Amino acid sequence: MQTIPQNVFLIIIAVIAVVGLIIVLMQWRRVREAQSNVEFLAKQAELKKIELVERDLESKRRMGNISLTREEQEKLSSIRKNTSDLMQKAGYLHSEINERVSRLEVQTEYAKLQKLLTDIEKKEKELEKKGKI
Repeated sequence: MQTIPQNVFLIIIAVIAVVGLIIVLMQWRRVREAQSNVEFLAKQAELKKIELVERDLESKRRMGNISLTREEQEKLSSIRKNTSDLMQKAGYLHSEINERVSRLEVQTEYAKLQKLLTDIEKKEKELEKKGKI
C-alpha cells in the first residue's frame, strides 16, 4: 500500500525535474541565440564602419584634384552594390539558420517528451498490474 504513493511521488518528482530541465534548456538556447545575434550585429557594425571609411575616402578623393574615370567609378559602385547584397544575404542566412536550429530543437524536445510519456504510461500500467495482484 505504501509503495503506490511512493511510486506516484517519484513519478511526480521526475515530471517536475523534466519540466525544469526543459525550462533550463530553453533559457540556454535563448542566451545562445542572443550571443549569436550580438556577434552578427557587431559584424554588421564593422561592415558599416568600413563602408563609411570607404565613402570618406571617396569624398576626399573627389575633393582633391584626383578624378576617377567613368570605368573606375562604375567599378566602385559595383563593389559597393555587391557589398550591400552580401550583407543582405548574410542577414537572411543568419535568420534562416536560427529558424532551422529552433525547429530542430523543438522537434528533438518533442521526440524526447513523447518517449518520456510512453515510459511513464508503461510504468503506470506496471504499477496498476502490481496493485491488482
